[in-house]
Amino acid sequence: MPPADQPPGGHDNCISLTPVNDDSTIYTGKATPDAAADRGWLLGHFKDPSDPRHSEDVEIKWGVHPEGDERERWATAEKRTALLVLISGRFRLEFPGRTVVLAEQGDYVLWGRGVDHSWYAEEDAVVLTVRWPSIPGYRVDEPEGQLEAGAVGRSAL
Repeated sequence: MPPADQPPGGHDNCISLTPVNDDSTIYTGKATPDAAADRGWLLGHFKDPSDPRHSEDVEIKWGVHPEGDERERWATAEKRTALLVLISGRFRLEFPGRTVVLAEQGDYVLWGRGVDHSWYAEEDAVVLTVRWPSIPGYRVDEPEGQLEAGAVGRSAL
């Protein structure tokens, strides 16, 4: 039987951060209302460090977009890798020289560092976005002079 701080069938390289019965190790929620409180973001560097959803490694967004919703400005000078998965609706991503339309549940697109992008909801859509690493500087509602990277003057279409 493994020690109390090791999971059953545990390995020497497994680490138990806190006891299993400590409620701070498990966080439950509902994506739509939780995401609405932070522009869609469920997890990332922007959460309070005491929040279990704080991460410098990854960001996760539950994006609920009404038809016609679009990114205010292109994201440029991208320093992250991103994966966007269509949950429902129809969603278009714009990349330099290429357009990708996600039309069926489960359709997804992955793009890497250095790839500028924008997006447009062709129908009411729900998308799940995973980005890594989690770094500041891409929020489009910051005043233009405060943007650290990305988001300069082009419309999304």
